[in-house]
Amino acid sequence: MEQVFTLAEAPDAATAEAGRKLFAGECDFVKGVVAMSGLPDADRLEICFAGRSNVGKSSLINALTGRKGLARASNTPGRTQEINFFDLAGGTMYMVDLPGYGYAEAPVKVVQKWQDLLKAYLAGRQTLRRAYVLIDSRHGVKQVDHDIMKLLDRAAVSFQCVMTKADKPGRAELERTIAQTAEALKQHPTAFPEIILTSSEKGDGLATLRGAIYTLSQQG
Repeated sequence: MEQVFTLAEAPDAATAEAGRKLFAGECDFVKGVVAMSGLPDADRLEICFAGRSNVGKSSLINALTGRKGLARASNTPGRTQEINFFDLAGGTMYMVDLPGYGYAEAPVKVVQKWQDLLKAYLAGRQTLRRAYVLIDSRHGVKQVDHDIMKLLDRAAVSFQCVMTKADKPGRAELERTIAQTAEALKQHPTAFPEIILTSSEKGDGLATLRGAIYTLSQQG
């Protein structure tokens, strides 16, 4: 039976509050990693955020945590070249900010190095419970997104699509990109069937995403 992808519903009040508390608690930068040998010990659950450069990943992480400067947003796409680890929930979970993919103003060899690191992490981190793949609501799923999703499929890593900047397109355009994204996800067996629609600027969908991550953290 073909998988059906729908928009995630807002969590119930208890889950929303638990998610809020999870991200309102301590969230400290642990380290930036430039090689697989530098990864911290795989001793706790991990979630990661991946997305094309300029998809709004840093803004989303900052909005989730309520800390404007936690993840470094840049006007230059592709600026982040490290895998950045954050300690979430008092040492019980890592939140991981991955380098943007698909575009970067940097020498080709430098870009290739950090893209290889990104792929190695996604394919080989045993404690990675779920990847959140960010898709720009104005553009939908591009081929470079499919490439990352295929990598996650091969590594048997569950991923969930989070559409960003949902306040930017008009209603008709947004409905079109949601439909395009849902159709694109049918190609990927490890895709979670609920799409989370977010706006970092307006705060839309943040409670849903926090609730989803909280629920995942309780699954052992």
